[in-house]
Amino acid sequence: MTTSPLRGRILDDLKAAMRARDALRVSTLRMVSAKLKDADIAARPRGIEAIAEPDIVALLRGMVKSRRESEAQYRAGNRPDLADQEAGEIAIIEGYLPQTLAGAALDDAIAAAIAATGASGPKEMGAVIAALKAAHGPALDMAAASAAVKAKLAGG
Repeated sequence: MTTSPLRGRILDDLKAAMRARDALRVSTLRMVSAKLKDADIAARPRGIEAIAEPDIVALLRGMVKSRRESEAQYRAGNRPDLADQEAGEIAIIEGYLPQTLAGAALDDAIAAAIAATGASGPKEMGAVIAALKAAHGPALDMAAASAAVKAKLAGG
């Protein structure tokens, strides 16, 4: 089994954080490592020994999303201590995510995907999203990309 570069980096950073006695980083990276192991175990019935890099990125994005929701709930519930811990975990996890397309770069990528697929309306959104995924994969925040594609194809 070959280890993906991202998985290797997470494990190396976990070891370094343990040596440095960085409690927040250790607990966050242990949590990430446990999620990776759970995903690997879940993939075994399909004949996959370890999930691939794009799946790891998706897993990390999901972890960030759930932590953002928790942070907002803690802030609304007047629990700044827990909200700050969630924010710290988000910062650590985001350090392993690739830079996402945003703003003008996302608009350019969407325009290129629309041109490549010849899409002219909302019914062809799936083809445009597929072209975006093929061209930009891990650099896409799918929620933002989907909303932008929908707006463009609706005439926005």
